[in-house]
Amino acid sequence: MKREHGSASGPQELLIFVDGASKGNPGPSSIGAVLLGKDGETVKTLSEFIGTATNNTAEYFALIFALQEAVALGAKRVTVKTDSQLMARQFSGEYETREPHVKMLYKLVKRLAKYFDECTVTHIPREENREADRLANRAIEAIQ
Repeated sequence: MKREHGSASGPQELLIFVDGASKGNPGPSSIGAVLLGKDGETVKTLSEFIGTATNNTAEYFALIFALQEAVALGAKRVTVKTDSQLMARQFSGEYETREPHVKMLYKLVKRLAKYFDECTVTHIPREENREADRLANRAIEAIQ
């Protein structure tokens, strides 16, 4: 069953780049995300400090924040790009999620994914994720 969401005037399709950053592992952590519309224009950027976390946790929080924003914008199809191969493979079911706190984040991501007609998470090289990385690092630098 699909849930009702967002306004019809928002972007129907979003390309989202996400990244989490952790200075230390665990350590001060943050998220960055860039949400692009169908024509490549920036719809929204996210740059948030999330406290002390591991890098894996920060990656999941970046995905969660971005998916929540996409739901709020009323998107129906989202394509997420991440340089976290682990998270992308966990999302696709290729890898199992073992750590209890990461399992809860994974479950939240899967719940959010149900709000969309289509939701994919794909691994990309770090070089292709520079803007999300910059936004994540900016949030950490702002509190230091």
